[in-house]
Amino acid sequence: MRIFLTGATGYIGRRLLPLLLREGHEVVCAVRTPARLGLDDLKETERARTTVIQADFDQDDSRRPESGAPPCDAAYYFLHGMDRADGDFAEREAHMAERFRERMQALEVKHVVYLGGIANAKELSEHLSSRRRVEEVLGQGTYDLTVLRAGIVIGSGSASFEIIRDLVEKLPVMVAPRWLKTRCQPVGVSDVLDALNGVLTHEASRGKTWDLGGPEVLTYREMLLGFAAVRGLKRRIWTVPVMTPRLSSYWLYFVTATSYPLAVRLVDSMKVDVVAKNNHLFQNLGIHPLSYREAVRRAFRRIAQDQVLSSWKDALSSSRSRDDLNRRARVPEHGCLVDLRRVPVRDSREATLDRLWALGGKNGWYAQPLWLLRGMLDKLVGGIGLRRGRTSPSRLEPGDALDFWRVLVADREGGRLLLLAEMKVPGEAWLEFRVRPQGEGPNPKQILEQRATFRPLGVPGRLYWYALVPLHAVVFGGMARRLAGAAAGRS
Repeated sequence: MRIFLTGATGYIGRRLLPLLLREGHEVVCAVRTPARLGLDDLKETERARTTVIQADFDQDDSRRPESGAPPCDAAYYFLHGMDRADGDFAEREAHMAERFRERMQALEVKHVVYLGGIANAKELSEHLSSRRRVEEVLGQGTYDLTVLRAGIVIGSGSASFEIIRDLVEKLPVMVAPRWLKTRCQPVGVSDVLDALNGVLTHEASRGKTWDLGGPEVLTYREMLLGFAAVRGLKRRIWTVPVMTPRLSSYWLYFVTATSYPLAVRLVDSMKVDVVAKNNHLFQNLGIHPLSYREAVRRAFRRIAQDQVLSSWKDALSSSRSRDDLNRRARVPEHGCLVDLRRVPVRDSREATLDRLWALGGKNGWYAQPLWLLRGMLDKLVGGIGLRRGRTSPSRLEPGDALDFWRVLVADREGGRLLLLAEMKVPGEAWLEFRVRPQGEGPNPKQILEQRATFRPLGVPGRLYWYALVPLHAVVFGGMARRLAGAAAGRS
């Protein structure tokens, strides 16, 4: 079977792709930035059955996937605009669904599977109402539409898991909003993936709507305490009725890695019970869903083994750079301000690359106090801050989030790492590292070249750059020397 897969670089799509290939299917991956879809972990026979095309359903007709894709038997729809800062995200989601519907009909698709959210409450949040509307738009196509409505998805790298983790591990005592008493039915990500894979060939479930919820109905408070119990932590939680939605959103934003627009919509959704009704699909497919605590334990086993295949933070929905990252990977030369450092590598090329590929996250940054201060200031003005961390402690791929940077190029063999700034700055900023030979001969010495490029936006941008020039020697100079092995430890 040939399958059209949207969101192949997203949290669910990236994990579903290898499952589909192992089942023997051919997969056409429609992605906005093809370079972000790494296929190195796939077997050669699986890569041969994978086609990658560039498509952006958020644009009108500029990139039509039917021009580069063969006819397909089935399709998965995993697109959303929940993290949009503007207020028209629901209209945007509906338009994306319309374009997808039209293009799937052009590709002669017979079956579409859509993953939405449980929406059984009488009054729905804006987010859940938008998901319902997407169902209606997709349901107008000439194909069979199977809708899976998932509860809170728990798995390594999922938004819900990471937000709960931030709250539990950072706050021994919580004075929390009253929506912590809202009921929900969390479900493990492995069970969601099994269901998505199963409905593809299960005729009895085709063309119907199913809720996906785990075996327990819990309040958000119970989920936080259950998470703490798995981690061996004692936590105290008090709920107060006086915290407004705006204050709740700021509370979630400052404590966790979520962006403020996403925090607003999460708080709006958390006021609504998310409990499954038509929940027989797992039984029909022979799936035994994990309990909430077992799903948490499994997630931490994945993290401990460095087997986190995808994270919500790596999706462009957590990014300020929603356009084509291929274009941003070309660092401009004209009209830019540059800080260039060249430092001889003191130990070995591989050791220097190891330090480069370990930057950020729990490993931190060189000149650490100043980076921490920059992250705090960014958070205060509504930016991303340093809380996103990194998905893997040792691996980097194009498109990965790296604290308040986005990885554009991660070419270890070529010795090049290029990062795009996603903190709030009056302009655009890039940070590039290259490890290259100095001179000729069989064993030439290596040099680390570190280039910070800033394209200022008007006078404020130039004032920002020159105000920080006195700190460049500490931030950029110190970082280059330590990466090159010229100084030990982190400052």
